[in-house]
Amino acid sequence: MAMDVEFRRLVLGDYMSSTLQYCLQCSRCNDVCPVNEVSDGAYNPRTVILNAYLGLKDKLIGADNPIAVWGCQICDTCDLICPQDIELTEIFYIVKNLSVQAGEAPEYYVTQAKTIMEHGKAIPMQSAIERRRERMGLGEVPTGFLDDVKTILKETKLEEKLSKY
Repeated sequence: MAMDVEFRRLVLGDYMSSTLQYCLQCSRCNDVCPVNEVSDGAYNPRTVILNAYLGLKDKLIGADNPIAVWGCQICDTCDLICPQDIELTEIFYIVKNLSVQAGEAPEYYVTQAKTIMEHGKAIPMQSAIERRRERMGLGEVPTGFLDDVKTILKETKLEEKLSKY
């Protein structure tokens, strides 16, 4: 496994400083990460940072364990607790984006993104949901937002990014 210096620079950018070395020794992010806790360590924020620091792209992009990168749910708990003020979630965003660019995003994320592109929301309206809403006395779900969502997704080039899948 070779060090990919360009990957390391892309992911860590401004954090390539002495504070990152302290970060690797701390592990407070693991202590507070809810995904680390419920996944029995399958997702480990410190390991993501360590692999990025070492330039081990293959351990993160296209890894056998997709939760290694995609486990982060961006709750920002690690950002709040970090004594080095490193925005870990920004680093995780970068790794996820590089994963998408490489065509290595997990299928369930790709499917979810395509559903949002088509329907403007993650869970499209279904007749069972409509009936339940009617029984609860709720009105129809507004649909006028779909064009706005599609405009935003077009501006972010999501469709282009998903064309690899």
